[in-house]
Amino acid sequence: MYFTDRGIEELTGRRGEEEVSFAWLADRFSEFVDLNPEFEVPVERLATWLARLDDEDDDLPDL
Repeated sequence: MYFTDRGIEELTGRRGEEEVSFAWLADRFSEFVDLNPEFEVPVERLATWLARLDDEDDDLPDL
């Protein structure tokens, strides 16, 4: 188990029944980076990965 799994499990447990828009999620990403600028690159990578998830033609870099 990765350390991040605990946070993912907490997210699922607390908000797993909710539905959110990608606009809401993008706002939370921006808010998080504003508060924690040292995480700008990982958040950028996650956002890009999510944005391109269904693009079969796009060669995604290994994260």
